[in-house]
Amino acid sequence: MSFATWKKAYSAMFLLKLLSRNAFRHRLRTLLTILGITVAILAFGLLQTVVSAWYAGVNASSAARLISRNSISLIFSLPISYQERIRRIEGVSSVSYANWFGGVYINEKNFFPNFAIEPQGYLALYPEFVLEPSQKQAFISDRKGCVIGRKLAERFGWKIGDGLTLKGTIFPGNWEFVVRAIYTGADKSTDESQFFFHWDYLNESLKKTMPRRADQTGIYLIGLTNPQAAAEVSMAVDATFKNSLAETLTETEKAFQLSFVSMTEAIVIAIRIVSFVVIIIIMVVVANTMAMTARERIGEYAIFKAMGFQWYHVAGMIFGESLFISITGGGLGILLTFPVAHKFGEVMGQFFPIFQVESSTLYMDMFFCLIVGVIAGVFPAMRAIKINVADGLRRIG
Repeated sequence: MSFATWKKAYSAMFLLKLLSRNAFRHRLRTLLTILGITVAILAFGLLQTVVSAWYAGVNASSAARLISRNSISLIFSLPISYQERIRRIEGVSSVSYANWFGGVYINEKNFFPNFAIEPQGYLALYPEFVLEPSQKQAFISDRKGCVIGRKLAERFGWKIGDGLTLKGTIFPGNWEFVVRAIYTGADKSTDESQFFFHWDYLNESLKKTMPRRADQTGIYLIGLTNPQAAAEVSMAVDATFKNSLAETLTETEKAFQLSFVSMTEAIVIAIRIVSFVVIIIIMVVVANTMAMTARERIGEYAIFKAMGFQWYHVAGMIFGESLFISITGGGLGILLTFPVAHKFGEVMGQFFPIFQVESSTLYMDMFFCLIVGVIAGVFPAMRAIKINVADGLRRIG
């Protein structure tokens, strides 16, 4: 290490030591301020992560898939005979279908997403669900077989070969299944808490108990040969079934997911507003702390000026101390965000199957740490710069 490099490193260490000593001159006040910043950044990070989790399904959507449902409402079904007509439309590479089942395990507290699907086509359209070939074949071969996500298996302790029973809500009765496959997500954005079983198993039972509801499906999933032609294919599908007894509404998978998020948009907006209000409040707290600090040290700043220090030296000390406090508190808040978010995700996994701290949230945390430190130091610095040396030396305390 050269002398110049050593000198710069020593100067940086000396400056950091000076700032820390100044900041902790009133230890209790500084520690409480740092604690406030830590809590604020932690709260901001968690609230932003909740918003990200709300949009997890939207962000994980594929541009190569379309969803077609009944144009009146999602609660109305579509005839299973539509599959072959959709398959013949230009631009369609594959078609599958699925039905929301809405069953619960033991009681309503054990809720998780469960669907009746057409196995081969559905799994081919969703390569993000990774299954071992032997397990996949076992599921396809067993009419009562089911596929469950890794997180769901861990939640209930289910293993391959286990039998289980779901209580139907939309489709009354006790429905027996055998776990034939456990899927994992191809990436972190894949929901690993879902349950899939054979649509044929559901349909055969409906033919015996509720014939009017048989041979119907909730949605069609359409694979595209070219994602750029999504709009044209969507219009072609809807035109095919125009003026029929069950007209369709076809849209991209992302638009389909957004339609659910829009139902709770007011909640998302409220969470965003609260997260930014938290930052504004802590900014006022830090500004008050720095104003008190500057007011107590007016005499010191006057002495610095009398010794020949320039205005930027004084401003640098104030801004440096403000940034030291905000960055220290913010850094602790960011570090705590990960374990707290992990624990929150475990507790609330039923509602937020994908709960991960996004890099964009961390960037916002760091940005607001700097903003709080800078803005909190502006007015105290201006006051210290403008003070006259003689007036400053008259001040006591």
